[in-house]
Amino acid sequence: MEVPKDQMTTLLDNGLYDSAQLLGCFLVSSAITNIEANPYMKVENLVLQGDALFGEKEFRRALSMYKQALQHCKVIPKQTTSYSRSSLSTSSRSSSPNSINVSAINENEVKFKIALCYCAISENRAALLEQMEGIPPKARTLRMNLTLGKLYRISRHNRSAIACYKDCLRHSPYILEAITALAELGISSKEILSLFPQTPNRGGRPPFDHVDTPRWLHLYVEAQCCIASNDYKGGLDLFSELLQRFPNNVHIMLEIAKVRSVDPYVVTYMDEYAMLLKAKSDQAKLNKLVHDLLNIDPARAEVFVALSALWERKDERRALSYAEKSLRIDDRNISGYIMKGNLYLSLNRPDVAATAFRAAQELRPDLRSCQGLVRSYLALSKSKEALFTAREAMKVMPQSAKALKLVGDVHASSSGGREKARKFYESALRLEPGFLGAALALAELHVVEGRNKDAVSLLERYLKDWADDSLHIKLAQVFAASNMLSDALSHYQAALRINPQNEAAKKGLDRLEKQMKGMDPDAPEEEEENEAEDAEGDQEETELL
Repeated sequence: MEVPKDQMTTLLDNGLYDSAQLLGCFLVSSAITNIEANPYMKVENLVLQGDALFGEKEFRRALSMYKQALQHCKVIPKQTTSYSRSSLSTSSRSSSPNSINVSAINENEVKFKIALCYCAISENRAALLEQMEGIPPKARTLRMNLTLGKLYRISRHNRSAIACYKDCLRHSPYILEAITALAELGISSKEILSLFPQTPNRGGRPPFDHVDTPRWLHLYVEAQCCIASNDYKGGLDLFSELLQRFPNNVHIMLEIAKVRSVDPYVVTYMDEYAMLLKAKSDQAKLNKLVHDLLNIDPARAEVFVALSALWERKDERRALSYAEKSLRIDDRNISGYIMKGNLYLSLNRPDVAATAFRAAQELRPDLRSCQGLVRSYLALSKSKEALFTAREAMKVMPQSAKALKLVGDVHASSSGGREKARKFYESALRLEPGFLGAALALAELHVVEGRNKDAVSLLERYLKDWADDSLHIKLAQVFAASNMLSDALSHYQAALRINPQNEAAKKGLDRLEKQMKGMDPDAPEEEEENEAEDAEGDQEETELL
């Protein structure tokens, strides 16, 4: 007696994959579906069983079923590899591992299902070379092109990836993944907009021309291109405009790090948000974020990056273990590499830090990985490599004040380069007058060259616009070096009011109080003298190594 195949499709359509795969065991072993007697039905049944297994996330078993189906496809005469399936005519399921085309099964569909299985088990090379590249361009569906673009990008075949993403947008301008990918791959907003379909309608006008395409989509393209080219201010302005048009849009708010006030169950990009909270020393919000993420999905790479950010101040080695675990879960997690690099720098391992920053740079070049590489190279006394990296960042981001500052930092590391450093810092401030980082670096340069009054004058201009703990700490240090201890004291206290957890402010204040009492701030406590000397010796040895 034949197993009712229509019941199998009904189970799949309703998401009852466990029940479907149990029924499928009977279906694929039924005598009536013997390969000699009914080869095309055998293929169909194997694919149905593969769909059920894929739905149960048994990807390797699904892969086996699809491969068997593909093998049978190859031995069936070409005219029978695509055939009508009246028994499934009422279904509307698409070509994917969870569904089969309603009218036909062909080799290309089966290859695509095999490729998706390979992707699910992280065998992307096999998905690309063994299956996807074997599907003729004209036979590719929209989803096939999008998947192929992702695979080419993972394999760093960027030109081929660009071609696939462009094909997607020629079919539909609303594939936002393709827009973002093309922007990140360096395609301009003008070129992306030119890809939008130009098919004339009955009135003779193309439905997707630059007049009819919604303004918000143009803004979205321009915003993604701004972010990809490191024009963060321009990108933020455009996303803010989109947010006014679409209030509480979770995707847009993710882009501007405000999403958690709207949707507390989103994990995507929360690693970036955690690192932002760490940089702002907002320990309370960071604690809550990590607690929420652990309750939502404790197995995501983003969660371990957030844990690493949380533990960085308490236990750097534990923080490092979390960062490395995030990369074992997802070896393409850029935030994980950035955290790993910064932690190894803190642990005086610039060689390993440089490797981590280079890995982040290969995935997607951005300013953080450039900054990390420059710091690592300087710590390794590789000034030429540091300067090359900083200049490359400046070439890629010619309108970035941060890139100019980075070149200045390299020059400032040597006494002979201080004049060049000053020019780069001043150029950064002309480009972005409110850039506090460049102001702090220029002030430090003034101090090193004995111009303490110039440093104070520069920093005090920022006080009215910036309530920043690092600004007050720098002013306190300059005043302390000028023996203006009461002014130094007030600025250390101001820094701690802004950020009570700031370790530099705590140490500076402790040192200053000793100075004000007439004590030597560098003298160790009597009971800790030996330990302190040992620690200093160890630190010197580490730095020499």
